[in-house]
Amino acid sequence: MTLFRPCIDIHGGSVKQIVGSSLSSCETALKTNYVSHRDAGYYARLYRKDNLLGGHVIMLGAGNEAAAQSALAAWPDGLHLGGGITPANAAQWIKKGAQKVIVTSWLFFEKKLDMKKVEIMSQSVGPERLVIDLSCRRTDSGWFVATDRWQTTTETQVTATLLNELSGYCSEYLIHAADVEGKCEGIDPDLVRLLGDACPIPCTYAGGARDISDLDTVQTLSDSRVDLTFGSALDLFGGHLVKYDDCVKWNAQKR
Repeated sequence: MTLFRPCIDIHGGSVKQIVGSSLSSCETALKTNYVSHRDAGYYARLYRKDNLLGGHVIMLGAGNEAAAQSALAAWPDGLHLGGGITPANAAQWIKKGAQKVIVTSWLFFEKKLDMKKVEIMSQSVGPERLVIDLSCRRTDSGWFVATDRWQTTTETQVTATLLNELSGYCSEYLIHAADVEGKCEGIDPDLVRLLGDACPIPCTYAGGARDISDLDTVQTLSDSRVDLTFGSALDLFGGHLVKYDDCVKWNAQKR
């Protein structure tokens, strides 16, 4: 069944909603939809109260560790953490309260997925504690994984073969459609359909969701096999298109 998965995106130490395609080393190019006056721990406590399992906390760049720790402390073993995760620090984040760690960029070398690095990362925490992030950009040839805060489009295509190959090394996938992330212009239905057809393990899609009916749409397109994240559209993050309470009710009805 398709569920709503919550998120906490952290940039510059604050909880924010950002247009994903604008993330780069140039701060002046950043397009920010929302900056919260509440800390990351507030959102973690809220998700814990509402029993919203499997939410992801993403550190967008350096200087976000303290904010991430506040979220993990508010809900130990209840959230997944990503952003700068490597085998050197993954186990430490698990000890600090992350249920799972989310990894993308470290797995790549010269724009190609390195299966040896995938093995090392998986062994460092165990497949059950690892989420592989295959957030991607769409091209004329299909979807290709984007690394380095989605600024580098790699040579690794998101296909059924790849999703099956990697499933033995992790317990979940997190996949942002980077081209539509933060724009509230609608989900990528073709990508959702691919994920529903091909993912042999749980998968969460993020990017472009703008209406509570998108949960129904993702459920239909994926045959109930893909979960959905709302970000900038959510009233919790200053949006006006989707009510957080409606998402909580959706999950409650599915359990």
